[in-house]
Amino acid sequence: MQRCGPAPVAGTPLAFAPVLAGLMQDDFQLALPYALRRLRSYPGEGEVVTLTTAGATRAAYPQITARIDRLAHALRRLGVTPGERVGTFAWNSQRHFECYFAIPCSGAVLHTLNIRLHPDHLAYVINHAQDRVIFVDDTLAPRLAAIADRLPSVMRYVVMGETPTDLPNAIGYEELLADSPETPFDYPEIPERQAAALCYTTGTTGEPKGVLYSHRAIVLHSSSLLMTDAIGLQASDRAVLVVPMFHVNGWGWPHAAALNAMTLLLPGPHVQPEPLAKLIEQERASVIGCVPTIYADLLRYADEHHPDLSSLRFGVCGGSAMPPALAQALHDRHGLRLLHAWGMTETSPMGAVSRAHPDPVSPKQGKAVPFVELRITDEGGGELPWDGQTPGELEARGPWVASAYYEDPSPDGFNDGWLRTGDVAHIDPAGFVQLTDRTKDVIKSGGEWISSVELENLLMAHPAVREAAVIAMPDERFGERPLAAVVLTSPASAEELREHLRPHVASFWLPERFAFVDSLPKTSVGKFDKRALRALREAGDLGAGSER
Repeated sequence: MQRCGPAPVAGTPLAFAPVLAGLMQDDFQLALPYALRRLRSYPGEGEVVTLTTAGATRAAYPQITARIDRLAHALRRLGVTPGERVGTFAWNSQRHFECYFAIPCSGAVLHTLNIRLHPDHLAYVINHAQDRVIFVDDTLAPRLAAIADRLPSVMRYVVMGETPTDLPNAIGYEELLADSPETPFDYPEIPERQAAALCYTTGTTGEPKGVLYSHRAIVLHSSSLLMTDAIGLQASDRAVLVVPMFHVNGWGWPHAAALNAMTLLLPGPHVQPEPLAKLIEQERASVIGCVPTIYADLLRYADEHHPDLSSLRFGVCGGSAMPPALAQALHDRHGLRLLHAWGMTETSPMGAVSRAHPDPVSPKQGKAVPFVELRITDEGGGELPWDGQTPGELEARGPWVASAYYEDPSPDGFNDGWLRTGDVAHIDPAGFVQLTDRTKDVIKSGGEWISSVELENLLMAHPAVREAAVIAMPDERFGERPLAAVVLTSPASAEELREHLRPHVASFWLPERFAFVDSLPKTSVGKFDKRALRALREAGDLGAGSER
């Protein structure tokens, strides 16, 4: 009998009463004020280091928790009430970290705004969330000022920095804190299922959708990041958080830091390879978390300039599948092991991680972490076997997985209580997940499926290819054929790239056309923007430099 995923659990957690109740303190609330209390009681030697244009600033946790108290007082003085949404439009910084705790611990909802959204999408999410106050970095304030007249719910802007702005009704962050009492804030007792944070998807297939996280979900998720067989973040770590704090709560690393007081190294807007490499060297970073495009940039810089990366225990890669050739190069040439992690906004984000895989450069995204269940289903929603070959749509459920979208009654995206991820994957008998595509990106040619992700990974293993993205091209005979958009580092022809692919894939997988371009469009979180690529193709703008 073929093995499938976990069997469904009969009933629901509230469908029965226990025959004999346990005698434990089950009313202890898993809420972020606990994480803040723990950080205050056990600050350790950790600190938050922020990279600025003037150099690195640093603050120990006792100083930061006192500033969080003052910010909580300020929020109350601004009239923010429990449940109201407070936005942040900011880089990774100490002030942003302070907002991460003062806002939800005082009872409001932290709404991290994606600084790379189109102005129309940005206005949409602010209005949809009904943000009352927005904290904004001074260098980013002009982007908000340009749409401020379209944001009727926003009553105050708090500017983090010194550059004057044109924002209406603005006040400086440090001024706000200076006017607040130094006494500890009296944080409310927050029920663990109360909303704590709000993130929106990037809206690549329509308007962004809101994912509303509970305190309980965040505490459980951040606790899982400390598990040895998951990410394994330690109190002694000095973690470079490159992934934006506006993206899925910074992968939960700021919350994990509150639980174990590890040092956070925050690069601000300085996410280019040179400042990142120098930050790793100077601060003796032990962990780094970012997307594949950042790792690719770091590899090119490291190959040329040979920075000392020896302090790194490992790197965590998420956001999109890591090309195996890139993982191999980082491991072989610079001794950096990458942990693949899979997740999405709707899963807080961690759902699976490759920690337990014996191959340090395995292309698999890993096993489901404890308390997350995964399965794959066919087009009718039926469960498929875990045989390492059969592909299906990946679905997830667990205590930090979304059950619905904020202010969106549509059931789309969910299947019998499971989140439909939109990822195509197969799962092997040991439970390791291998992503093969997105449901909207898979190419159907002559009734057969072609994985765009597999083609991209193979193309990026060619020494002349820096980046590659594969999309479908309409075809009268076969319905769809693959088109490969490629960024080269040295000359290569379409036929040379086909010959590179030929030993690894079926002949019908070989791309019909190659488009050689100077750069590939990317989403706000660094993924290849295939919707933009398809728009360019439809407009005829991928024709230049193309070869059949």
